[in-house]
Amino acid sequence: MIIGIPAESYPQERRVALVPMVIPTLTKAGFEVLVEANAGQHAGYLDSHFTDKGAQIASDRATVFAKADILIQVLSFGSNDVNGDRDLPLLRKNQILIGFLRPFGTRETLEALAARGVTSFSIELMPRTTRAQSMDALSSMGTICGYKAVLVAADHHPRLFPMMTTAAGTITPARIFVIGCGVAGLQAIATARRLGAVSSAYDMRPAAKEQVQSLGGRFVELPIEANNAQDARGYATAQGEDFYRKQRDLLGKVVQESDVVITAAVIPGKKSPVLVTEDMVKSMAPGSVIVDLASERGGNCEITQPGKTIVAHDVTIIGAINVASGVPYHASQMYARNVTNFLLHLLKDQKLNLNLQDEIVHETLLTHNGEIVQPRVREFLGLPAPVAQ
Repeated sequence: MIIGIPAESYPQERRVALVPMVIPTLTKAGFEVLVEANAGQHAGYLDSHFTDKGAQIASDRATVFAKADILIQVLSFGSNDVNGDRDLPLLRKNQILIGFLRPFGTRETLEALAARGVTSFSIELMPRTTRAQSMDALSSMGTICGYKAVLVAADHHPRLFPMMTTAAGTITPARIFVIGCGVAGLQAIATARRLGAVSSAYDMRPAAKEQVQSLGGRFVELPIEANNAQDARGYATAQGEDFYRKQRDLLGKVVQESDVVITAAVIPGKKSPVLVTEDMVKSMAPGSVIVDLASERGGNCEITQPGKTIVAHDVTIIGAINVASGVPYHASQMYARNVTNFLLHLLKDQKLNLNLQDEIVHETLLTHNGEIVQPRVREFLGLPAPVAQ
């Protein structure tokens, strides 16, 4: 079977779906790897690096799609809402597609993918279990986003982050407040600490307290309790507007006292909850920075503009999108390792093993035989329960 790696086409996307270091593992398993020319160039992986490890180079995109039995992308059709539709006619029946597919996007997009007869697997739906940990690309990218968010904030903030004793006296450390302590939030806390800032964090899930404290951060506890704060997969659950209103009232003082606020509160399949209001922004000191990692789904800050950096009330608000692409070398390396492990799990003796009793397969299989088959996605789209495969 041939694995095809097209160049990423989303604007300013610098990652590549596979890197040279994983190719020997795949060729040893019997696969051939075909890479579009210059697909890894922006991530620091040249065509010669791929060929040295046994891959072949295709001169154009259409050839990769035409020859590949399995296509691996980072931002596939669905998640690439700018020009991903150009790939749709290139997909063919029974081809396997693996990548970020935005399963909780629009019904029309997913139905268009299903209509091509593609067997697609959505990386976003990977279960957060011990068995699937080595395949969890969403967590890998979250790690990079949390790290990068702190560096972006430091670049935009007018003061130094660490405490320093200098000839001009002592400089006090910056205060960073992280809202949402998933993978990205925890990495932001750790990175802020490495840079010498004082970190504090809040999450409505009680289990996050110990994780924050283990990284040297101060956990902000609010006198409100969420109803079923997390689902069985460990993700935060949506709450009612009354809860979010009380939450905003209580968070206001902490936001006001912070030099940098990094928000990373995301509810899968839902619009991001507004946790930082415009009035809270007004209360912050001039020069403060907000990095909104939830901006792709509307943002945790009321006045975030997704994909843009704005200054409002003397506060810089960064509506960060596709942050992991800013560290393309290691982001590509981590993603490649995750999808290689996933691919080897899916295929046995060069054949697709669609064992729907396997949680990893059951959760990630998005389209098959012309239908959207993922149960949670069908429920989200208002479709009836899938017919047993």
